Amino acid sequence: MTSSATQAVPGSLTDRSPVVSGAEIVASLRPPRQFHDASFDSYRPDDAFPSQAAAVEKLRGFFAAKPASGGFFARRKKTEPATPGVYLDGGFGVGKTHLLAALWHAAPGPKKYFGTFIEYTALVGALGYAATVQELTGASLICIDEFELDDPGDTMMMTRLLSELVATGTRIAATSNTPPNALGEGRFAAADFLREIHALSANFETFRIDGTDYRRRSIEGHAVSSSDEDVRAEVDRFLADGRVATLDDFDALIGHLATVHPSRFIKIIEGVDLIAITGVHELTNQNEALRLVAFIDRVYDAQIPVIATGAALDEVFGGDMLSGGYRKKYLRAMSRMIALTAMQRA
Repeated sequence: MTSSATQAVPGSLTDRSPVVSGAEIVASLRPPRQFHDASFDSYRPDDAFPSQAAAVEKLRGFFAAKPASGGFFARRKKTEPATPGVYLDGGFGVGKTHLLAALWHAAPGPKKYFGTFIEYTALVGALGYAATVQELTGASLICIDEFELDDPGDTMMMTRLLSELVATGTRIAATSNTPPNALGEGRFAAADFLREIHALSANFETFRIDGTDYRRRSIEGHAVSSSDEDVRAEVDRFLADGRVATLDDFDALIGHLATVHPSRFIKIIEGVDLIAITGVHELTNQNEALRLVAFIDRVYDAQIPVIATGAALDEVFGGDMLSGGYRKKYLRAMSRMIALTAMQRA
């Protein structure tokens, strides 16, 4: 048997330029892979932070009482405390997405959706606003993970969309990131979120979830940086096992991400079992950094291990990025990159 018959060649993410239809986006509006079986019982609250267990009990009763009629813009009666919306307010790594997914699984009926802010805005872009409203109408629950406040236009569009859906009986659950130039880390962006959607704020109940990042409770230090030889050996091992591994230069990957809408990042990594990246270095361009954050979010959702050479991935956000308005996003990405490289090592 020749060596050419036994050695496979790794693919490249930069060769992938997927097109995603509106129907595909709708079909994908489900919890990420690691949360397919998430439940309130499988959530493990940290005893040091009682708010975690309290949030679980509050969410268990979310569907027990009916919200006031009239949609998000109606005044709620004092005798009817249930709200159509709930906002999970907490730092990264405290289990907000797990609880959001658990609530999705607990929601009644087959029509319910779970996605990121980017996925919902991409759906509007693919189908149009009116068709999106028609598609989502009748859902028992709309979950929005990582409600982005970076673009006022998108935020107001989502405000209008949610208002129309809630007026027909749909419940809403969301988590949020901080908006630009507003760190708000001590408040975990709750006040910023409510201000941005001022027309809806009285109809959201905020559940604060305190705690430390669960991804780093047993992982210390930085993302693992490997040698070129170790990366090649790991790629070859995956390929020899019949699994799909990709190998890309860091600069080439960052450049390619600029050509693909973030809503399509999940399709770029579809079917991949290992992502290998060479030549990692510090980024100084914030647009490039934010694209990397969005990419890492999708890689983490898919639970694909990462192996890389060069600088540790959690040290790529240079300049004053960690002291600016996107600090919370970068810290979440750093946490996830540490976890992803630890998956490869485990």
